Amino acid sequence: QVQLVESGGGLVQAGGSLRLSCAASTDINSISSMGWYRQAPGKQRDLIAIIASDGSTNYKDSVKSRFTISRDNAKNTVYLQMTSLKPEDTAVYYCAAHLIGQFFWGKGTLVTVSS
Repeated sequence: QVQLVESGGGLVQAGGSLRLSCAASTDINSISSMGWYRQAPGKQRDLIAIIASDGSTNYKDSVKSRFTISRDNAKNTVYLQMTSLKPEDTAVYYCAAHLIGQFFWGKGTLVTVSS
């Protein structure tokens, strides 16, 4: 089983930046892909960024110019660098790991962007 622990959330003013971290309990090279999702109050949980084992990335259109997903294989950690944050980015951010036939979630970290 893969354990994922997110960190780095908090309160930030609009226009500011945060870097979220997701530490995995296993070698992330063995994981097909890892991603970041977010869920705002009253809304569905959306995929916002994903990084595959080969390093390829994909982003939700609304964050593509502002967010960057990356990985540090030596630390078994995936990051989400968020810049130019907007109040509409306020949500609980979840890390996820996808393996063939399996899917694992972290507990989430809250990001609140004030105007």
